[in-house]
Parts: sequence; structure tokens; C-alpha cells
Amino acid sequence: MEFRHLGRSGLIVSEIAYGNWLTHGSQVEEDTAAACIRAALDAGITTFDTADVYAETRAESVLGRALKGERREGLEILTKVFWPTGPGRNDRGLGRKHVMESIDGSLRRLQTDYVDVYQAHRYDPSTPLEETMEAFADVVRSGKALYIGVSEWTADQIRAGHALARELRVPFVSNQPQYSALWRVIEGEVVPLSEELGLGQVVWSPIAQGVLTGKYRPGAEPPAGSRATDDKGGANFVARWLRDDVLERVQLLRPLADQAGLSLAQLAVAWVLQNSNVAAAIIGASRPEQVTENVKAAGVKLEPELLARMDEILAPVAEFDPAKTAENAPKVRP
Repeated sequence: MEFRHLGRSGLIVSEIAYGNWLTHGSQVEEDTAAACIRAALDAGITTFDTADVYAETRAESVLGRALKGERREGLEILTKVFWPTGPGRNDRGLGRKHVMESIDGSLRRLQTDYVDVYQAHRYDPSTPLEETMEAFADVVRSGKALYIGVSEWTADQIRAGHALARELRVPFVSNQPQYSALWRVIEGEVVPLSEELGLGQVVWSPIAQGVLTGKYRPGAEPPAGSRATDDKGGANFVARWLRDDVLERVQLLRPLADQAGLSLAQLAVAWVLQNSNVAAAIIGASRPEQVTENVKAAGVKLEPELLARMDEILAPVAEFDPAKTAENAPKVRP
């Protein structure tokens, strides 16, 4: 495993982070989830990402039980707040009440006294940004989080939040966006701004919900048990890429992966890590062997010629528009 600083902060994270968004507490049994986490630890992963909303809070509980007994100082645990976690009007968003209650719930489920990075899972257009940042500052001052971050905020939102964080003297260190060789919307505005402000990216879906593994073939039905067949929400996320023009171009990457001595999945994860503003790429797993294979992307240096060829193949079907960041943002109170 290789390690990087998270932005210009002093926090060091593993290049490969383990996340349990669509799996733990929902798609796989807890013993399998625990085996995946054990595989991550055995592979040298120290950074674990989750959120209160995943599997209706169950994902945090699964992660907490699996990490119980590990040396806390040797782990970096990230979680998030924003989406609804209950039926009440204040069980959602980034208002002070929900933020302060949610951090306590996350710590209880994770069985820890603090998280390393507490992240705003989305921007809340219904709450004054000053209120949100003051609540996050109080979470840090209380010792319940060491740093703060955001997820899927636009460049303008990040700049405004960072300015308030500086005023409040709270360490705002990271952004967690979707990023892959197919989804490159952060490159135009978010990455340059993050480099200016000293923020690092902890990116999710580096293999584009599995599409960059090459398992989806043009003109063929999705493999049984794949995310495209998941009726618990996974199919919605992968649907945009299940077009023949995309799938055909992904298959053209196979010779490049062979040239680099990598699987297609490893190539995809290694690709995002070539971006110096990326501190970590989050991988998920439904089987321990998936973790073991994908961590082999850590430390890989891809040749400029190979990167250029990947761009040539995928650019016609990749998404670059910075405005697409807003696709993952709520337009009204969640």
C-alpha cells in the first residue's frame, strides 16, 4: 500500500480507501462484509469511508463492529451527514440540529470517540452556509471530528465553505466527488480550486459502477448478480453507462491493461490515482477477493503514452462538463 497526504493537511491516508456504500447492511451478509474489511486491513488499507444514510444507518454499524479491536490510531475513518436518516423534518439536511445529532449517532454506530473526517454529503440549499459551517466547527472543537470535508459540492460552494472555515479556524481538507476515466467533471473547476485551497480529493466510483471492469459487454445482458441487476438502487447508478458506444470503447482498453500488467479494474483505479490532487480512491466489494485484486492499483505509475491512448479511446463518451456536478445535488430540501 502507498499513502498520501489529504490535501495540504497533516492527515495521511491510504491511496486505496475502502467504502461500504451499496454493500454493507444491504447487498451482502455481515460475515461477508466483515471478511471484505479484513481483506482491506490485510492489504494495508487504513482509510475507511461510510455515511449515516448508507443502508439506513446499518452500514456504519457493520463497519464499527468489523473494526472493533483494531488500533484506532492506525485508522482513518470518514463518514458523512446530509441525507434523511429518519422520518422527522429535522432528520435531514445540514441544519445545526441534524448535524449535532447525526455526529453522535455516527460515533455510536461506529463505536469510536471521533471520526477523522466529517463530511457534508451534499450542499444544503435550504440552510444558511454559515449555520452549517458553525455546526461543523463545533463538532471539531468538541473532539468528535478532527477535520471536515464535503462531497459533490460545486467549485463555488467549496470556495464559500472554505472561506467560512478559515474564519472559524476549522480544518476543511477534502472533497469527495465521483471521478473516473468516464466521469471527469471535477477536472475543469473543482480540481484547480482544490489545488489552490489545499484540499484533496477522496474519489468514489473509480471503476464507474463496475463498467470499467469490462464485465458489461455491448449487445449482451448484464451478468447475473452484477450491479446492473440490483433492484436495491445499484442499477440506477450504472444505467447511464450501459450504452453500446461506451461498452465498445471500454473493451478497447484491454490491450492497454495487458500492456501495463493490470486487470481493467486495476487500470481504472490506477488511472484516477495519476491525478496528483487525488489522495485516495474508494473501492467497494461484495467479495474479499475483489479487495485483494483492486489494491494492486496502489503505487502504479502509468506511462504518458498509455494515458494519452486511454484519453483518445474514452474522450468521445466521457463526461467533462463541470455543471454535471449539480446532477448529484438536491434542488430542494431533501
